Amino acid sequence: MAILRMTDLDLRNRRVLIRSDLNVPQDDSGAITDDTRIRASLGAIRDALAKGARVMVTSHLGRPKEGVLEPADSLQPVADRLGQLLGRTVPVVANWVDGREVAPAPGEVVLLENCRVNIGEKKNDEGLSKRIAALCDVYVNDAFATSHRAEATTHGVARFAPVACAGPLMAAEIEALTKALGNPARPLVAIVAGSKVSTKLTILSSLAEKVDQLVVGGGIANTFMAAAGLPIGKSLVERDLIDEARRIMDKAAARGASVPIPTDVVVATEFAATAKATTKAAADVAADDMILDIGPKSAAALVDALSKAGTIVWNGPVGVFEFDQFGNGTKAIAEAIAQSQAFTLAGGGDTIAAIAKYGITEKLSYISTAGGAFLEFLEGKTLPAIEILEARSAG
Repeated sequence: MAILRMTDLDLRNRRVLIRSDLNVPQDDSGAITDDTRIRASLGAIRDALAKGARVMVTSHLGRPKEGVLEPADSLQPVADRLGQLLGRTVPVVANWVDGREVAPAPGEVVLLENCRVNIGEKKNDEGLSKRIAALCDVYVNDAFATSHRAEATTHGVARFAPVACAGPLMAAEIEALTKALGNPARPLVAIVAGSKVSTKLTILSSLAEKVDQLVVGGGIANTFMAAAGLPIGKSLVERDLIDEARRIMDKAAARGASVPIPTDVVVATEFAATAKATTKAAADVAADDMILDIGPKSAAALVDALSKAGTIVWNGPVGVFEFDQFGNGTKAIAEAIAQSQAFTLAGGGDTIAAIAKYGITEKLSYISTAGGAFLEFLEGKTLPAIEILEARSAG
């Protein structure tokens, strides 16, 4: 994938606008509860500052109403935390779109207020995009998590800025995803789990055409078990998608790939932290059972497959890992991935939570902080923000 990279440019004294993803969670008082996204954005900012650029950073935060900046929508808490991490004051600039000169001095940085307050941001308004583009000499998109959206600061500005390029975080995400799916080391094993097939149907269908083994887990696995003729009791299932699950299995089988179905499961009669876990053969699930994890034999089979993989893509825990008695399947997979010599790529909020719980963060090749963009890339969709960077790189 050919894109211009910020790290390859001379940025001395140039006005550099970085679109970051600083959409951090906050508590009721506005205090930041997790600064992961801020920390992930530091690389681009520090590099631009070190090169003597006049750095402007912007991001969305929450879901503000266009044209109205409420105190709760302000990036001031982000600026405060960013300043702590950078060891300098980071001023916040409001009403910046039509500012004749908002860029700071060389080697300095400002934070441009919540970009989604600007009228026309979400609709990728051309006029707004041109006005923002006029504020910079170099536009840097370092917000992969928003790359599936065509908005003014993710797409429009890239069309009209003198130079448009990818920041280090964006470039790393693209490189990791391309390596995992574009020309992967084989066997390629993908783990896709979640509560509903419907939310990941296109991903499953797309991956069935690419992978050597497609592992389904969580509520998704229940639908596939039903498609295989197994009892699932009162487990979460989408019966209207059972035929689609069969088609996905047939599609994989036609290529010589497989969609392994659990041979044993861990069940309970209630969904609760105090629920009693019982291991059963998949064929023995009772009418009042809820399947909440894969069993030890199924986990062992997956661990064996993962030990032989050349590439592993992981999106979603295979059980209700928040309850320890239903977390053994996810734990076994996490530990197998950590020990694997394969290129390992993981993404998705629940996946990242599982990675943190089982302490394997440092053992994976790459962890994507993106949500929707990560999933759409897995689907094989063209992401607008990446597409425009490619187009600008080609001239």
